[in-house]
Amino acid sequence: MDFRVGFGYDSHRFAPGRPLVIGGIVIPYELGLAAHSDGDVLLHAVCDALLGAAGLKDIGTYFPDTDDTWKGADSTVILAKVMELLAEREWQVNNLDCTLVLEKPKMKPHIDDITLKLSQILHLSPENIAVKAKTNEKMGFTGAGEGIAAVAAVTLRKQC
Repeated sequence: MDFRVGFGYDSHRFAPGRPLVIGGIVIPYELGLAAHSDGDVLLHAVCDALLGAAGLKDIGTYFPDTDDTWKGADSTVILAKVMELLAEREWQVNNLDCTLVLEKPKMKPHIDDITLKLSQILHLSPENIAVKAKTNEKMGFTGAGEGIAAVAAVTLRKQC
């Protein structure tokens, strides 16, 4: 079997007047994330991990911030389109491991919902998905509460 590994990273600063969307779920919080799309930092990291594992270009190549088609776009739609690109090349997701880095809001109450949403979009059992959240111990931009970062690692396998 042909296996591939991909790694993705994304970060966005907080912005007032926007909903906070993480992992396709609206999280109750007074700030959202500044971005051309909905700013879903976790799904953007997952997209880049998937694209990289498949040997494709980064998320900005396929969904550029210069294209108004993606202005305010729901990142679950972007991730679904990435999944179409993988399917065209006969890649299937084997597993996903991802981590959010933020001080607030607390993510523990939302992890199961995010995992379920990822499971639906990736056509993957929740048992093959790990979603974690960590603080940055008050260091850097995430520690200062200025924004959120996310990392994702995936493995892909060729469909048989």
